[in-house]
Amino acid sequence: MIDLNHFAYLLPLIIVLFGAITLMLLSPLERFSMRSFTIMTLGFLGSALLADIYYFGELYTSFPFETIFSKMIIADSYSVYFDAILLSGAMVTSLIGAHYFDVKRRFKKEFFSLFLFSVFGMMLLVHANELMTAFIALEIASLSLYVMVGFQKYESRRVEASYQYLILGSLSGIFFLLGTALLYAGLGTTILGDMGKNLDALMGKDTSLVIIGGSFLLVTFLFKISAFPFHNWTIDVYDGAPLPVTAFMAATFKVAIFGFILRLMLVDLDPIRDMWDSLFMVIIVATLLYGSFMAVIQKSLKRMLAASSMVHTGYLLIGFVSLGAAGESASSSIIFYMVAYFLSAMGAFGLISYITSDDHIRFTYEDFRGFAHVHPYMAAMLSIFMLSLAGIPGTIGFVGKFYIFTGAIEAGNTLLAVMGVTATFISIYYYFKLIALMYFYPTSEMEEVPTLKGIAPLTIGLVAFGVIWGGIGNTFVAYFPGIDFLIDTARLSYMSLFIK
Repeated sequence: MIDLNHFAYLLPLIIVLFGAITLMLLSPLERFSMRSFTIMTLGFLGSALLADIYYFGELYTSFPFETIFSKMIIADSYSVYFDAILLSGAMVTSLIGAHYFDVKRRFKKEFFSLFLFSVFGMMLLVHANELMTAFIALEIASLSLYVMVGFQKYESRRVEASYQYLILGSLSGIFFLLGTALLYAGLGTTILGDMGKNLDALMGKDTSLVIIGGSFLLVTFLFKISAFPFHNWTIDVYDGAPLPVTAFMAATFKVAIFGFILRLMLVDLDPIRDMWDSLFMVIIVATLLYGSFMAVIQKSLKRMLAASSMVHTGYLLIGFVSLGAAGESASSSIIFYMVAYFLSAMGAFGLISYITSDDHIRFTYEDFRGFAHVHPYMAAMLSIFMLSLAGIPGTIGFVGKFYIFTGAIEAGNTLLAVMGVTATFISIYYYFKLIALMYFYPTSEMEEVPTLKGIAPLTIGLVAFGVIWGGIGNTFVAYFPGIDFLIDTARLSYMSLFIK
């Protein structure tokens, strides 16, 4: 007999998977238009989000259908929190991309099936409680993204980006498999929780297989989040991908990757995590410096945002290194910062995709001269996203960086906090450069820009409001969810990891 509670825990996953299969089967039918597929995609995602929110804010841990899956899948407050972010990111991507897909007549309906399969893979990744399950989930998400990047195959840069991402992503997958094999050899299991118990019993003995296996897993992790020195694909792939896909990769996919690696490091590899701290410090400094340099020299706005995403990866890794000395606060700061970056990056990429009705033209900084004089509302929203990405007070980006840096100082990583603040000051140049050009220079001759109409600009406006609300918290309206609510739920999700 089916346990309805267990079924309810996995209902968001089931809805998204059902939606992906349904859209795949319906895609050959000509009676359905691209707009119809967009609406159906939003319907499946919205239903999954409603099913997920039902358990949002509750402290619990469960292994649904344990006799069938043998603890390979977990449902807890942690996975509910990340599912909410992933589903929200997918919905925002669909809403913002609605105009883009209407203009791009060569997009096909199969794209939405791939999109839902990638969302399913990411959600399964944060529910994974076993290494091979995590690998399968990661590959489902990655393979879908490889195709989505090169979906407009008539454009050579799309195909080039897809091929580059496929080759390098496959190599990173090999490291994951090697790491899994070595961890199994060293610990005798690949199930999270059991791995931690076996590692505790092994402490004081030879743990070389576990250390090498964990290092291989971290290589895959660093590649997927674009950390130095596994970053070379980032700018070219982000620039070559369609803008909605770039937004989805930059904001949402990183959330899923961090969701799994945090679970692995906090629950199982905690006894040996300190061994990688020195290596991570070097990686963080290199990621911040290289990402900042690449962002400063870019002329294309899309490539600048791609390069700056590496810098934000460096900020997240600062919190990651602080886990040992400040576990709960560091973990909460990472989870909160992912929400902050998700909103800011999704809004920035989404607005640019709306503006660029024909992205054969790569908008540069110079193309935005005097943009505020012609399109003041778009310029205001774009400025909000740039301010948040730069970490200016009054935005959610500032609050996220504040928690990351203070957590690093509490953990004794003052040097990393200083490096993070330095990178933030550098980022003011390339983010404020766009704002200055929009407001303080005469108008340039831009290509035709669409007027504000439809669901896409409304969604972007709501994201901009969320960025501001996340920065001011409950200042104006008491008892309305703000910063405290996000931080409290982040801490609750952290606590659920340690429920036995």
